[in-house]
Amino acid sequence: MNERIDCWIFRSGRHREMYLYLDREDGFDRLPEALREHFGPPTLVMQLPLDRNRRLAREDVAQVMANLRDQGYHLQLPPEIRPGLRDGADGL
Repeated sequence: MNERIDCWIFRSGRHREMYLYLDREDGFDRLPEALREHFGPPTLVMQLPLDRNRRLAREDVAQVMANLRDQGYHLQLPPEIRPGLRDGADGL
């Protein structure tokens, strides 16, 4: 059986490269209040069907699907950027 979950992906209005995957387009009521405040105003990026064969750039699709099933959302945090990598002085 190949489970399929539709999700809606929103970009944070406060934090670069922070995204929220929801199991419903209007699923913000299921989020903890602290997360809603921290995330800021959401901007819809896309609606996307997920299944175990889909590849996501930064997230494990199985974990995203499990979080959507269990709690109705998945938070994608910004990647950790070391200062040296950003300015080219990483010592390599």
